Amino acid sequence: MKHYEAPWSTSLIVMSVLTTVICLGVAIGAGWEAAVGHHLAPLRWVAVLPLLILFGCALCTIRGYSLSSDRILVHRLLWSTALPRVGLVSAEAAPDAMRGSLRTFGNGGAFSFTGFYYNKRLRSYRAYVTDPRRSVVLRYTNRRVVLSPAAPEDFVQDLALSNSSIN
Repeated sequence: MKHYEAPWSTSLIVMSVLTTVICLGVAIGAGWEAAVGHHLAPLRWVAVLPLLILFGCALCTIRGYSLSSDRILVHRLLWSTALPRVGLVSAEAAPDAMRGSLRTFGNGGAFSFTGFYYNKRLRSYRAYVTDPRRSVVLRYTNRRVVLSPAAPEDFVQDLALSNSSIN
């Protein structure tokens, strides 16, 4: 099984730090207000919500990718998401694949760019990305997936070498 790191882009680092600071600030501020003002007890829930969001986003962090004979694994913090190699039509390194994308559902920069996105070039697609400039587009028969391994060209080449049906 060949493993690829998932390096973070500068924008992901900045967004993750800002998200963390904002969520912790809101949680601390709401917790303080709830502790000081006894009539503000409902604010305790407001203090917990940003921490839950932060924790959920952190769990979805992309740590890397692995290629096996039958699947591509997207390694998260505590689990891996398996993408089958069966039905994979093509793979290409495309540094501008996410340009002009709209997030339709998912995470737009707190520890990863994950979820469902749309742009004119790819249409609807699923993203498991940490650095959009390292994007690799996987085209299946009826869906597209974008990953961002440290060495996109090597990833595509290794994928093609072990699967003769890939272009």
